[in-house]
Amino acid sequence: MNKLEMMTDEDLVVLYAEGNNAAFDVLLNRYQSSIHSYIFFIVRNKELAEDIFQETFVKVIMTIKQGRYTDNGKFKAWITRIAHNLIIDNYRQERNENTISNDEVEVDLLNNIKLCDGTIEDKLVKHQVLSDVRRLLKSLPDNQREVLEMRYYRDLSFKEIADLTGVSINTALGRMRYAILNLRRLAEEHHIELSYA
Repeated sequence: MNKLEMMTDEDLVVLYAEGNNAAFDVLLNRYQSSIHSYIFFIVRNKELAEDIFQETFVKVIMTIKQGRYTDNGKFKAWITRIAHNLIIDNYRQERNENTISNDEVEVDLLNNIKLCDGTIEDKLVKHQVLSDVRRLLKSLPDNQREVLEMRYYRDLSFKEIADLTGVSINTALGRMRYAILNLRRLAEEHHIELSYA
């Protein structure tokens, strides 16, 4: 049996945070079935379950890599909570998109941020950030850039990306993970701020 497979979740997290990607693969294999089943049981939609599953593990990756994971001996419960929160976020977004405004509700048009154009400075900062992101994207390996563009610019699910690129969903997720990590590393190396909120 593989030495990594015999390690505890917390030991694997430490190894992964130190750069051992095989440790994350063990964690993924250990929990992918139960987390995916949990998500599907709630959302009852195969594609949506797949998307939330992928987003869950991208969030897990980013949290560990940023050193924000707190070891409390409950790794599976932590992943399940992330998945649960993403499911709730999805339902909230869906509800907001399907909400019909009621004429009887008082709306303060002068203080609605959605109706404001923003300042010229806001527009310049946003334009600069988007320009920086496009430039950084060109530095990524082709397979990583392709997955990232399909996900964020074409809004494709990871299943669709896997089908279009002829790889497994896990490979598509892995490429996305490395693309995000590489973008952050490149941004830090070039002292580029990637937010405009």
